[in-house]
Amino acid sequence: MTLGAAGHHHVYVVELSDRVWNEARFRRANPDYAHAKPCVYVGMTGLDPDLRMDKHKAGIQSNRYVFDYGLRLLPALYAVYNPMPYDAARDMEVELAIGLREAGYAVWQA
Repeated sequence: MTLGAAGHHHVYVVELSDRVWNEARFRRANPDYAHAKPCVYVGMTGLDPDLRMDKHKAGIQSNRYVFDYGLRLLPALYAVYNPMPYDAARDMEVELAIGLREAGYAVWQA
């Protein structure tokens, strides 16, 4: 995968309130979660991540977990990868979600 300045797509990570753990579907997606790290949502966008977060919170093309439980962006977990071409962002969204789950985060990635 080629990363770098080419392209305008971004991956991003949103910290979710721990109340999201009350959602059975979220728990099923994270059976090995040990509550040591935050719950997060991983996404990709052609927009600036801050603008995308604003749209989630406004209910515009929003993921329900981000709309209901989103607290803040966690740029320390994704900024190094951005920006990138669409294909790279699509792949990185999946890889980042897997890596965060392996690192102990509870992850939702749609």
